[in-house]
Amino acid sequence: MSLRKAPVIVLLIWSALLLSIIGSIYRQNWSALFISSGTLFLTWLPINYADRFDIKIPTRFATAVVVFIFATLFLGEIQGFYARFWWWDVILHTGSAIAFGLFGFILIFMLFEGDRFAAPPIAIAFLSFCVAMAIGAIWEIFEFSMDQFLGMNMQKSGLIDTMWDLIVDAVGAFFAACTGFLYLKTQRKTGLGLWIKAFVDKNRSRFRKLDDKM
Repeated sequence: MSLRKAPVIVLLIWSALLLSIIGSIYRQNWSALFISSGTLFLTWLPINYADRFDIKIPTRFATAVVVFIFATLFLGEIQGFYARFWWWDVILHTGSAIAFGLFGFILIFMLFEGDRFAAPPIAIAFLSFCVAMAIGAIWEIFEFSMDQFLGMNMQKSGLIDTMWDLIVDAVGAFFAACTGFLYLKTQRKTGLGLWIKAFVDKNRSRFRKLDDKM
């Protein structure tokens, strides 16, 4: 997704982050500068590297990634949404687990080049669940590191917050795994299955063994 083709919401988010970076430098707020710069870099990174690896990311995927990272780091930490809205963390962790579960499913399915018979659908679904949980665990390590080394408060109530985050991650990952399983087992592509289909359709050369009916 090039800059010219970026949705309006993505351009607005990038603009807000640039303004935040400038404002943080002016106020000498180095913590806000670090988060704003990191958020901008992370929203740009997957789009840039997808192009380098000749992977076409559907616009809805790219937009969802940008919005999620912006909501997590910028709104959550700098704007204090985690403290102002108790449900903010729950929604983001559930949504991210679903997204990472879909990412894991697509990645594993791509490794099999779309061959539904190389591994049982239940196995691919289980592996996608594991990918989402692994990413969730890495994120908790990141939160712990930020709290320890930068004096932030991403873990909030410590162990309790971490455990609830992992439980919510498991629920979202399970939902995504079920979506991938149904995508392989049925011919009906509805709901999040349409997101999988959109990615497959844009990267058909990477799913050479996929049944044309899928």
